[in-house]
Amino acid sequence: MARVLIADPLSAEATRILTAAGLDVDAKPGRGEAEIIADINQYDGLVVRSATNVTRAIIEADARLKVIGRAGVGVDNIDLDAATERGIVVMNAPLGNIVSAAEHTIAMVMALARDIPSAHAEMQEGIWNRSAHTGGELEGKTLGIIGLGKVGQHVAKVFKAGGMDVIAYDPFISAERAAEIGVALVGLDDVLAKSDVLTLHVPKTPQTTGLIDTAALEKMKPTARLVNVARGGIVVEADLAAALAAGTIAGAAVDVFSVEPISPDNPLLQAPNIVLTPHLGASTAEAQTKVADAIARQFVAFFQTGLIQNAVNLQIALDPSLRPFAQLAMTLGSLAVQLQESPRVQSVHIHCQGNIAKQDTRALSVSALSGVLQQTGHSPVNLVNASHLARVRGIELIEERSRQIKNYVSLLTVTVQTDSGRRTVSGTCFDERALRIVAIDGLEIDLKPDPHILIMKYGDRPGMVGKFGTILGDAKLNIAGMEVGRTHKGADAIVALTLDDPVPESVQQALRAAIQPQELYVVSL
Repeated sequence: MARVLIADPLSAEATRILTAAGLDVDAKPGRGEAEIIADINQYDGLVVRSATNVTRAIIEADARLKVIGRAGVGVDNIDLDAATERGIVVMNAPLGNIVSAAEHTIAMVMALARDIPSAHAEMQEGIWNRSAHTGGELEGKTLGIIGLGKVGQHVAKVFKAGGMDVIAYDPFISAERAAEIGVALVGLDDVLAKSDVLTLHVPKTPQTTGLIDTAALEKMKPTARLVNVARGGIVVEADLAAALAAGTIAGAAVDVFSVEPISPDNPLLQAPNIVLTPHLGASTAEAQTKVADAIARQFVAFFQTGLIQNAVNLQIALDPSLRPFAQLAMTLGSLAVQLQESPRVQSVHIHCQGNIAKQDTRALSVSALSGVLQQTGHSPVNLVNASHLARVRGIELIEERSRQIKNYVSLLTVTVQTDSGRRTVSGTCFDERALRIVAIDGLEIDLKPDPHILIMKYGDRPGMVGKFGTILGDAKLNIAGMEVGRTHKGADAIVALTLDDPVPESVQQALRAAIQPQELYVVSL
Protein backbone atom coordinates (compact mmCIF):
# COMPACT_ATOMS: atom_id res chain seq x y z
CA MET A 1 0.00 0.00 0.00
CA ALA A 2 1.42 3.37 -1.02
CA ARG A 3 1.74 5.94 1.76
CA VAL A 4 1.09 9.65 1.21
CA LEU A 5 2.08 12.57 3.43
CA ILE A 6 -0.01 15.75 3.25
CA ALA A 7 2.30 18.46 4.60
CA ASP A 8 0.05 21.53 4.27
CA PRO A 9 -3.58 22.25 5.19
CA LEU A 10 -5.73 20.71 2.49
CA SER A 11 -9.42 20.11 1.95
CA ALA A 12 -10.68 16.93 3.59
CA GLU A 13 -11.85 15.87 0.15
CA ALA A 14 -8.26 14.97 -0.77
CA THR A 15 -7.91 12.57 2.16
CA ARG A 16 -11.28 11.02 1.37
CA ILE A 17 -10.36 10.35 -2.26
CA LEU A 18 -6.93 8.94 -1.39
CA THR A 19 -8.13 6.63 1.36
CA ALA A 20 -11.11 5.45 -0.69
CA ALA A 21 -8.60 4.29 -3.31
CA GLY A 22 -6.70 2.27 -0.72
CA LEU A 23 -3.81 4.65 -0.09
CA ASP A 24 -2.47 5.18 3.43
CA VAL A 25 -2.65 8.91 4.22
CA ASP A 26 -1.06 10.99 6.99
CA ALA A 27 -2.03 14.67 7.24
CA LYS A 28 0.70 16.51 9.18
CA PRO A 29 0.56 20.21 8.25
CA GLY A 30 2.73 22.94 9.70
CA ARG A 31 5.97 21.03 10.20
CA GLY A 32 9.43 22.37 9.45
CA GLU A 33 12.14 20.95 7.22
CA ALA A 34 13.85 18.93 9.99
CA GLU A 35 10.58 17.33 11.07
CA ILE A 36 9.73 16.31 7.52
CA ILE A 37 13.21 14.92 6.91
CA ALA A 38 12.91 12.79 10.04
CA ASP A 39 10.20 10.55 8.59
CA ILE A 40 9.87 11.36 4.87
CA ASN A 41 11.44 7.98 4.04
CA GLN A 42 8.18 6.36 5.16
CA TYR A 43 6.24 7.86 2.24
CA ASP A 44 5.80 7.21 -1.47
CA GLY A 45 4.00 10.49 -2.14
CA LEU A 46 4.09 14.03 -0.75
CA VAL A 47 1.36 16.67 -1.17
CA VAL A 48 1.99 20.35 -0.43
CA ARG A 49 0.47 23.72 -1.09
CA SER A 50 2.55 26.91 -0.92
CA ALA A 51 3.58 26.89 2.74
CA THR A 52 5.97 23.92 2.77
CA ASN A 53 9.27 24.29 0.95
CA VAL A 54 10.27 20.93 -0.50
CA THR A 55 14.03 21.42 -0.39
CA ARG A 56 16.86 19.36 -1.81
CA ALA A 57 17.57 18.18 1.73
CA ILE A 58 14.04 16.75 2.03
CA ILE A 59 14.21 15.12 -1.38
CA GLU A 60 17.65 13.59 -0.86
CA ALA A 61 16.65 12.23 2.56
CA ASP A 62 14.21 9.85 0.92
CA ALA A 63 14.97 6.94 -1.39
CA ARG A 64 11.30 5.91 -1.43
CA LEU A 65 9.51 9.04 -2.62
CA LYS A 66 8.06 8.68 -6.11
CA VAL A 67 5.80 11.70 -6.58
CA ILE A 68 5.36 15.20 -5.17
CA GLY A 69 2.06 16.94 -5.72
CA ARG A 70 1.41 20.68 -5.53
CA ALA A 71 -2.24 21.38 -4.80
CA GLY A 72 -2.18 24.50 -6.96
CA VAL A 73 -0.27 25.90 -9.89
CA GLY A 74 3.09 27.34 -8.86
CA VAL A 75 5.88 24.92 -7.92
CA ASP A 76 8.62 27.39 -7.00
CA ASN A 77 8.52 26.00 -3.44
CA ILE A 78 9.73 22.62 -4.78
CA ASP A 79 13.34 21.96 -5.81
CA LEU A 80 12.60 20.69 -9.31
CA ASP A 81 16.25 19.96 -10.14
CA ALA A 82 16.66 17.74 -7.09
CA ALA A 83 13.38 15.94 -7.78
CA THR A 84 14.28 15.37 -11.43
CA GLU A 85 17.73 14.00 -10.59
CA ARG A 86 16.09 11.48 -8.24
CA GLY A 87 13.44 10.50 -10.79
CA ILE A 88 10.61 11.92 -8.66
CA VAL A 89 7.58 13.13 -10.59
CA VAL A 90 6.40 16.62 -9.63
CA MET A 91 2.75 17.23 -10.44
CA ASN A 92 0.61 20.32 -10.03
CA ALA A 93 -3.11 21.02 -10.25
CA PRO A 94 -3.17 23.82 -12.83
CA LEU A 95 -6.89 24.09 -13.44
CA GLY A 96 -8.41 24.37 -9.96
CA ASN A 97 -7.22 27.93 -9.28
CA ILE A 98 -8.08 29.48 -12.63
CA VAL A 99 -11.37 31.17 -11.79
CA SER A 100 -10.26 32.24 -8.31
CA ALA A 101 -6.98 33.76 -9.53
CA ALA A 102 -8.74 35.50 -12.41
CA GLU A 103 -11.51 36.89 -10.18
CA HIS A 104 -8.99 38.17 -7.64
CA THR A 105 -7.14 39.92 -10.44
CA ILE A 106 -10.40 41.50 -11.59
CA ALA A 107 -11.18 42.58 -8.02
CA MET A 108 -7.73 44.18 -7.66
CA VAL A 109 -8.16 46.08 -10.94
CA MET A 110 -11.55 47.39 -9.81
CA ALA A 111 -10.23 48.34 -6.37
CA LEU A 112 -7.40 50.33 -7.96
CA ALA A 113 -9.66 52.02 -10.51
CA ARG A 114 -12.05 53.31 -7.84
CA ASP A 115 -9.59 53.75 -4.93
CA ILE A 116 -11.77 51.50 -2.78
CA PRO A 117 -9.27 50.41 -0.08
CA SER A 118 -8.18 53.91 0.99
CA ALA A 119 -11.74 55.22 0.81
CA HIS A 120 -12.85 52.38 3.07
CA ALA A 121 -10.01 53.03 5.54
CA GLU A 122 -10.99 56.71 5.81
CA MET A 123 -14.65 55.83 6.29
CA GLN A 124 -13.72 53.63 9.23
CA GLU A 125 -11.90 56.61 10.73
CA GLY A 126 -15.02 58.75 10.34
CA ILE A 127 -13.70 60.73 7.36
CA TRP A 128 -16.09 61.62 4.53
CA ASN A 129 -13.90 62.81 1.66
CA ARG A 130 -15.49 62.14 -1.71
CA SER A 131 -13.25 64.51 -3.66
CA ALA A 132 -10.07 62.71 -2.59
CA HIS A 133 -11.18 59.44 -4.16
CA THR A 134 -12.17 60.29 -7.71
CA GLY A 135 -11.60 57.14 -9.71
CA GLY A 136 -11.59 56.35 -13.38
CA GLU A 137 -13.71 54.24 -15.69
CA LEU A 138 -12.24 51.18 -17.39
CA GLU A 139 -14.48 51.17 -20.45
CA GLY A 140 -12.57 52.34 -23.49
CA LYS A 141 -9.20 51.89 -21.78
CA THR A 142 -6.54 49.34 -22.75
CA LEU A 143 -5.90 46.27 -20.67
CA GLY A 144 -2.49 44.72 -21.20
CA ILE A 145 -1.86 41.11 -20.22
CA ILE A 146 1.51 39.39 -19.87
CA GLY A 147 0.83 35.66 -20.04
CA LEU A 148 -2.29 34.70 -21.99
CA GLY A 149 -2.83 31.30 -20.40
CA LYS A 150 -6.10 30.14 -18.89
CA VAL A 151 -6.10 32.78 -16.13
CA GLY A 152 -5.10 35.54 -18.53
CA GLN A 153 -7.77 34.47 -20.99
CA HIS A 154 -10.47 34.55 -18.30
CA VAL A 155 -9.42 38.07 -17.28
CA ALA A 156 -9.39 39.13 -20.93
CA LYS A 157 -12.91 37.84 -21.57
CA VAL A 158 -14.37 39.64 -18.54
CA PHE A 159 -12.80 42.99 -19.36
CA LYS A 160 -13.58 42.63 -23.07
CA ALA A 161 -17.20 42.28 -22.03
CA GLY A 162 -16.79 45.45 -19.97
CA GLY A 163 -15.69 47.47 -22.99
CA MET A 164 -11.90 47.43 -22.64
CA ASP A 165 -9.49 46.91 -25.50
CA VAL A 166 -7.21 43.99 -24.68
CA ILE A 167 -3.66 43.42 -25.86
CA ALA A 168 -1.28 40.73 -24.67
CA TYR A 169 2.30 39.56 -24.74
CA ASP A 170 2.81 35.80 -24.76
CA PRO A 171 5.46 34.17 -26.97
CA PHE A 172 3.89 30.74 -26.50
CA ILE A 173 0.40 31.36 -27.81
CA SER A 174 -0.62 31.63 -31.44
CA ALA A 175 -2.11 34.78 -32.93
CA GLU A 176 -5.05 32.65 -34.07
CA ARG A 177 -5.88 31.55 -30.52
CA ALA A 178 -5.55 35.12 -29.25
CA ALA A 179 -7.84 36.35 -32.01
CA GLU A 180 -10.50 33.80 -31.01
CA ILE A 181 -10.92 35.61 -27.69
CA GLY A 182 -10.54 39.06 -29.20
CA VAL A 183 -7.01 39.81 -28.00
CA ALA A 184 -4.26 41.38 -30.11
CA LEU A 185 -0.78 39.92 -29.56
CA VAL A 186 1.98 42.52 -29.29
CA GLY A 187 5.61 42.66 -28.22
CA LEU A 188 6.71 43.12 -24.61
CA ASP A 189 7.66 46.77 -25.09
CA ASP A 190 4.31 47.50 -26.73
CA VAL A 191 2.27 45.92 -23.96
CA LEU A 192 4.22 47.97 -21.41
CA ALA A 193 3.85 51.23 -23.32
CA LYS A 194 0.20 50.97 -24.39
CA SER A 195 -1.52 49.54 -21.31
CA ASP A 196 -3.68 51.60 -18.98
CA VAL A 197 -3.90 48.53 -16.76
CA LEU A 198 -1.26 45.78 -16.91
CA THR A 199 -1.89 42.36 -15.34
CA LEU A 200 0.62 39.54 -14.95
CA HIS A 201 -0.22 35.84 -15.39
CA VAL A 202 3.08 34.00 -15.85
CA PRO A 203 4.91 31.36 -13.78
CA LYS A 204 8.10 32.21 -11.98
CA THR A 205 10.95 30.96 -14.15
CA PRO A 206 14.51 32.14 -14.81
CA GLN A 207 13.07 34.07 -17.78
CA THR A 208 10.29 35.80 -15.82
CA THR A 209 12.09 36.48 -12.54
CA GLY A 210 12.61 40.24 -12.30
CA LEU A 211 10.71 40.78 -15.55
CA ILE A 212 9.11 43.99 -14.25
CA ASP A 213 12.01 46.14 -13.07
CA THR A 214 12.86 49.84 -13.26
CA ALA A 215 13.52 49.65 -17.00
CA ALA A 216 10.14 48.03 -17.65
CA LEU A 217 8.25 50.39 -15.34
CA GLU A 218 9.76 53.44 -17.06
CA LYS A 219 8.22 52.24 -20.34
CA MET A 220 4.72 52.38 -18.88
CA LYS A 221 2.32 55.33 -18.91
CA PRO A 222 2.43 57.57 -15.82
CA THR A 223 -1.33 56.95 -15.54
CA ALA A 224 -0.97 53.15 -15.78
CA ARG A 225 -1.66 50.67 -13.02
CA LEU A 226 0.06 47.30 -12.47
CA VAL A 227 -1.55 44.18 -10.97
CA ASN A 228 0.36 41.04 -9.96
CA VAL A 229 -1.62 38.03 -8.75
CA ALA A 230 0.80 35.58 -10.38
CA ARG A 231 4.02 34.81 -8.49
CA GLY A 232 6.33 36.74 -6.21
CA GLY A 233 9.65 37.68 -7.74
CA ILE A 234 8.30 38.54 -11.18
CA VAL A 235 8.19 42.17 -10.07
CA VAL A 236 11.28 43.71 -8.47
CA GLU A 237 9.62 45.03 -5.33
CA ALA A 238 12.13 47.80 -4.56
CA ASP A 239 11.85 49.06 -8.14
CA LEU A 240 8.05 49.10 -7.97
CA ALA A 241 8.05 50.96 -4.65
CA ALA A 242 10.42 53.57 -6.09
CA ALA A 243 8.30 53.93 -9.24
CA LEU A 244 5.15 54.52 -7.18
CA ALA A 245 6.91 57.08 -5.00
CA ALA A 246 8.24 58.92 -8.06
CA GLY A 247 4.94 58.83 -9.94
CA THR A 248 6.42 56.71 -12.74
CA ILE A 249 3.13 54.77 -12.68
CA ALA A 250 -0.13 55.70 -10.97
CA GLY A 251 -0.78 52.63 -8.85
CA ALA A 252 -0.28 48.94 -8.24
CA ALA A 253 -1.99 45.98 -6.64
CA VAL A 254 0.10 43.04 -5.44
CA ASP A 255 -1.01 39.70 -4.03
CA VAL A 256 2.28 37.76 -4.16
CA PHE A 257 5.70 38.54 -2.78
CA SER A 258 9.29 37.41 -3.08
CA VAL A 259 9.26 36.38 0.60
CA GLU A 260 6.05 35.10 2.17
CA PRO A 261 4.76 35.95 4.69
CA ILE A 262 5.79 39.44 3.61
CA SER A 263 8.91 40.75 5.32
CA PRO A 264 8.38 43.75 7.66
CA ASP A 265 11.02 45.68 5.70
CA ASN A 266 9.44 45.04 2.31
CA PRO A 267 9.38 48.49 0.61
CA LEU A 268 5.90 47.88 -0.80
CA LEU A 269 4.43 48.19 2.70
CA GLN A 270 5.30 51.89 2.69
CA ALA A 271 4.62 52.59 -0.99
CA PRO A 272 1.84 55.03 -2.00
CA ASN A 273 -1.11 54.20 -4.23
CA ILE A 274 -0.90 50.46 -3.66
CA VAL A 275 -3.28 47.67 -2.70
CA LEU A 276 -1.77 44.64 -0.94
CA THR A 277 -3.38 41.28 -0.16
CA PRO A 278 -1.73 38.24 1.50
CA HIS A 279 -1.60 35.79 -1.42
CA LEU A 280 -5.36 35.40 -1.75
CA GLY A 281 -5.49 34.52 -5.45
CA ALA A 282 -6.40 30.90 -4.82
CA SER A 283 -8.03 31.45 -1.44
CA THR A 284 -11.62 30.61 -2.17
CA ALA A 285 -13.51 27.64 -0.79
CA GLU A 286 -14.21 26.46 -4.32
CA ALA A 287 -10.57 26.63 -5.41
CA GLN A 288 -9.35 24.79 -2.32
CA THR A 289 -11.77 21.97 -3.00
CA LYS A 290 -10.93 21.84 -6.71
CA VAL A 291 -7.15 21.64 -6.29
CA ALA A 292 -7.43 19.10 -3.46
CA ASP A 293 -9.75 16.95 -5.55
CA ALA A 294 -7.51 17.25 -8.62
CA ILE A 295 -4.20 16.38 -6.97
CA ALA A 296 -5.75 13.51 -5.04
CA ARG A 297 -7.20 11.97 -8.20
CA GLN A 298 -3.87 12.40 -9.98
CA PHE A 299 -2.14 10.54 -7.12
CA VAL A 300 -4.70 7.73 -7.29
CA ALA A 301 -4.14 7.34 -11.02
CA PHE A 302 -0.36 7.42 -10.54
CA PHE A 303 -0.25 4.75 -7.85
CA GLN A 304 -2.94 2.53 -9.39
CA THR A 305 -1.97 2.65 -13.08
CA GLY A 306 1.30 4.60 -13.36
CA LEU A 307 -0.46 7.41 -15.24
CA ILE A 308 1.42 10.71 -14.98
CA GLN A 309 -0.71 13.86 -15.29
CA ASN A 310 0.31 17.54 -15.18
CA ALA A 311 3.97 16.73 -14.49
CA VAL A 312 6.01 19.92 -14.49
CA ASN A 313 9.40 18.18 -14.65
CA LEU A 314 8.58 15.75 -17.45
CA GLN A 315 9.64 17.16 -20.82
CA ILE A 316 7.87 14.51 -22.89
CA ALA A 317 4.35 13.19 -22.98
CA LEU A 318 3.53 9.53 -23.46
CA ASP A 319 0.59 8.94 -25.76
CA PRO A 320 -1.61 6.27 -24.12
CA SER A 321 -1.59 4.30 -27.37
CA LEU A 322 2.19 4.01 -27.12
CA ARG A 323 2.22 2.75 -23.53
CA PRO A 324 2.82 -0.93 -24.53
CA PHE A 325 5.66 0.18 -26.83
CA ALA A 326 7.19 2.21 -23.99
CA GLN A 327 7.27 -0.96 -21.89
CA LEU A 328 8.73 -2.80 -24.87
CA ALA A 329 11.42 -0.14 -25.35
CA MET A 330 12.41 -0.41 -21.69
CA THR A 331 12.54 -4.20 -21.99
CA LEU A 332 14.69 -4.08 -25.13
CA GLY A 333 17.10 -1.60 -23.57
CA SER A 334 17.41 -3.73 -20.46
CA LEU A 335 17.98 -6.89 -22.51
CA ALA A 336 20.52 -5.33 -24.87
CA VAL A 337 22.74 -4.03 -22.06
CA GLN A 338 22.57 -7.36 -20.19
CA LEU A 339 24.00 -9.11 -23.26
CA GLN A 340 27.25 -7.19 -22.74
CA GLU A 341 30.45 -7.94 -20.87
CA SER A 342 31.01 -4.26 -20.06
CA PRO A 343 28.34 -2.10 -18.42
CA ARG A 344 29.99 1.13 -19.63
CA VAL A 345 27.46 2.36 -22.17
CA GLN A 346 28.64 4.67 -24.96
CA SER A 347 25.45 5.06 -27.00
CA VAL A 348 21.85 3.93 -27.31
CA HIS A 349 20.27 3.84 -30.77
CA ILE A 350 16.48 3.55 -31.08
CA HIS A 351 14.92 2.80 -34.46
CA CYS A 352 11.12 3.02 -34.75
CA GLN A 353 9.55 1.51 -37.88
CA GLY A 354 6.06 1.17 -39.26
CA ASN A 355 2.98 2.69 -37.64
CA ILE A 356 4.72 3.85 -34.48
CA ALA A 357 7.06 5.98 -36.60
CA LYS A 358 4.08 8.18 -37.45
CA GLN A 359 3.81 9.33 -33.83
CA ASP A 360 5.99 11.31 -31.44
CA THR A 361 8.37 8.58 -30.28
CA ARG A 362 10.59 10.58 -27.93
CA ALA A 363 9.02 8.85 -24.95
CA LEU A 364 10.04 5.50 -26.45
CA SER A 365 13.64 6.65 -26.72
CA VAL A 366 13.68 7.76 -23.10
CA SER A 367 12.02 4.49 -22.07
CA ALA A 368 14.80 2.56 -23.79
CA LEU A 369 17.34 4.71 -21.94
CA SER A 370 15.55 3.90 -18.70
CA GLY A 371 15.86 0.19 -19.38
CA VAL A 372 19.56 0.54 -20.08
CA LEU A 373 20.33 2.68 -17.04
CA GLN A 374 18.37 0.49 -14.65
CA GLN A 375 20.88 -2.26 -15.36
CA THR A 376 23.94 -0.10 -14.82
CA GLY A 377 23.65 0.87 -11.19
CA HIS A 378 21.09 3.68 -11.28
CA SER A 379 17.89 3.50 -9.25
CA PRO A 380 15.31 4.74 -9.65
CA VAL A 381 15.35 5.51 -13.36
CA ASN A 382 12.26 6.63 -15.25
CA LEU A 383 11.01 9.09 -17.85
CA VAL A 384 11.72 11.94 -15.45
CA ASN A 385 15.46 11.52 -14.99
CA ALA A 386 16.68 9.11 -17.69
CA SER A 387 17.77 11.87 -20.09
CA HIS A 388 19.52 13.75 -17.28
CA LEU A 389 21.41 10.63 -16.16
CA ALA A 390 22.42 9.83 -19.74
CA ARG A 391 23.85 13.33 -20.20
CA VAL A 392 25.77 13.09 -16.93
CA ARG A 393 27.33 9.79 -18.04
CA GLY A 394 28.06 10.97 -21.56
CA ILE A 395 25.74 8.46 -23.23
CA GLU A 396 24.78 9.44 -26.75
CA LEU A 397 21.13 8.96 -27.69
CA ILE A 398 20.46 8.32 -31.38
CA GLU A 399 16.90 8.30 -32.67
CA GLU A 400 15.71 7.09 -36.06
CA ARG A 401 12.28 6.65 -37.59
CA SER A 402 11.09 5.09 -40.82
CA ARG A 403 7.60 4.16 -41.93
CA GLN A 404 8.73 1.40 -44.28
CA ILE A 405 8.86 -2.10 -42.81
CA LYS A 406 8.31 -5.72 -43.80
CA ASN A 407 6.58 -8.45 -41.78
CA TYR A 408 5.40 -6.25 -38.90
CA VAL A 409 2.91 -3.43 -38.41
CA SER A 410 5.37 -1.76 -36.03
CA LEU A 411 8.90 -2.67 -35.04
CA LEU A 412 11.18 -1.22 -32.39
CA THR A 413 14.92 -1.87 -32.47
CA VAL A 414 17.36 -0.90 -29.73
CA THR A 415 21.13 -1.03 -30.22
CA VAL A 416 23.40 -0.54 -27.23
CA GLN A 417 27.11 0.17 -27.74
CA THR A 418 29.39 -0.45 -24.77
CA ASP A 419 33.14 -0.79 -24.32
CA SER A 420 32.78 -4.50 -25.10
CA GLY A 421 30.81 -4.21 -28.31
CA ARG A 422 27.36 -3.70 -29.77
CA ARG A 423 24.13 -5.63 -29.26
CA THR A 424 20.90 -5.18 -31.15
CA VAL A 425 17.47 -6.44 -30.12
CA SER A 426 14.15 -5.94 -31.85
CA GLY A 427 10.59 -6.30 -30.66
CA THR A 428 6.98 -5.59 -31.43
CA CYS A 429 3.57 -5.56 -29.77
CA PHE A 430 1.10 -7.98 -31.27
CA ASP A 431 -2.45 -6.61 -31.24
CA GLU A 432 -0.83 -3.41 -29.85
CA ARG A 433 -0.41 -4.98 -26.38
CA ALA A 434 1.34 -8.40 -26.36
CA LEU A 435 5.10 -7.78 -26.10
CA ARG A 436 7.43 -9.95 -28.17
CA ILE A 437 11.20 -9.95 -28.72
CA VAL A 438 11.58 -10.96 -32.36
CA ALA A 439 15.32 -10.72 -33.03
CA ILE A 440 18.64 -10.70 -31.21
CA ASP A 441 21.61 -9.52 -33.27
CA GLY A 442 19.68 -10.29 -36.43
CA LEU A 443 18.74 -13.85 -35.44
CA GLU A 444 14.97 -14.18 -35.53
CA ILE A 445 13.15 -15.54 -32.49
CA ASP A 446 9.69 -15.19 -30.96
CA LEU A 447 10.35 -14.62 -27.28
CA LYS A 448 7.78 -13.47 -24.73
CA PRO A 449 9.58 -11.33 -22.11
CA ASP A 450 9.78 -13.07 -18.75
CA PRO A 451 11.45 -12.26 -15.44
CA HIS A 452 14.08 -15.00 -15.81
CA ILE A 453 15.71 -15.72 -19.17
CA LEU A 454 18.78 -17.78 -20.08
CA ILE A 455 20.33 -16.90 -23.43
CA MET A 456 23.07 -18.99 -25.03
CA LYS A 457 24.83 -18.79 -28.37
CA TYR A 458 26.66 -21.84 -29.74
CA GLY A 459 27.46 -23.69 -32.93
CA ASP A 460 24.26 -25.50 -33.87
CA ARG A 461 24.67 -29.26 -33.58
CA PRO A 462 22.53 -32.22 -32.47
CA GLY A 463 22.17 -33.03 -28.80
CA MET A 464 22.41 -29.52 -27.36
CA VAL A 465 18.81 -29.34 -26.18
CA GLY A 466 19.17 -32.65 -24.34
CA LYS A 467 22.34 -31.49 -22.60
CA PHE A 468 21.08 -28.21 -21.24
CA GLY A 469 17.65 -29.68 -20.53
CA THR A 470 19.21 -32.36 -18.35
CA ILE A 471 21.42 -29.90 -16.47
CA LEU A 472 18.52 -27.58 -15.76
CA GLY A 473 16.25 -30.47 -14.78
CA ASP A 474 18.83 -31.86 -12.36
CA ALA A 475 18.98 -28.37 -10.79
CA LYS A 476 15.18 -28.34 -10.40
CA LEU A 477 14.90 -25.42 -12.84
CA ASN A 478 11.73 -25.65 -14.90
CA ILE A 479 11.81 -24.44 -18.52
CA ALA A 480 8.68 -22.38 -19.16
CA GLY A 481 9.47 -21.69 -22.83
CA MET A 482 12.18 -22.07 -25.44
CA GLU A 483 12.94 -20.15 -28.62
CA VAL A 484 15.75 -20.93 -31.05
CA GLY A 485 17.05 -18.69 -33.80
CA ARG A 486 19.59 -19.36 -36.55
CA THR A 487 20.26 -18.20 -40.09
CA HIS A 488 20.72 -21.66 -41.70
CA LYS A 489 21.59 -25.30 -40.96
CA GLY A 490 24.92 -25.66 -39.22
CA ALA A 491 25.25 -21.95 -38.45
CA ASP A 492 25.49 -20.44 -35.00
CA ALA A 493 22.25 -20.74 -33.07
CA ILE A 494 20.86 -18.62 -30.27
CA VAL A 495 18.56 -20.19 -27.73
CA ALA A 496 16.48 -18.24 -25.26
CA LEU A 497 14.92 -20.12 -22.37
CA THR A 498 12.35 -18.60 -20.04
CA LEU A 499 12.60 -20.17 -16.59
CA ASP A 500 10.50 -20.19 -13.45
CA ASP A 501 13.52 -19.29 -11.31
CA PRO A 502 16.90 -17.58 -11.77
CA VAL A 503 19.90 -19.69 -12.80
CA PRO A 504 22.55 -19.99 -10.05
CA GLU A 505 26.22 -19.51 -10.86
CA SER A 506 26.94 -23.22 -10.29
CA VAL A 507 24.42 -24.20 -12.95
CA GLN A 508 25.86 -21.61 -15.34
CA GLN A 509 29.30 -23.18 -14.90
CA ALA A 510 27.88 -26.65 -15.60
CA LEU A 511 26.25 -25.36 -18.79
CA ARG A 512 29.49 -23.77 -19.97
CA ALA A 513 31.41 -27.00 -19.38
CA ALA A 514 28.88 -29.22 -21.15
CA ILE A 515 27.87 -27.03 -24.08
CA GLN A 516 30.88 -24.73 -24.45
CA PRO A 517 28.74 -21.86 -25.68
CA GLN A 518 30.28 -18.84 -27.33
CA GLU A 519 28.07 -16.71 -25.07
CA LEU A 520 25.90 -17.34 -22.03
CA TYR A 521 23.89 -14.66 -20.30
CA VAL A 522 21.40 -14.78 -17.46
CA VAL A 523 18.90 -11.98 -18.03
CA SER A 524 16.46 -10.50 -15.53
CA LEU A 525 13.56 -8.44 -16.89
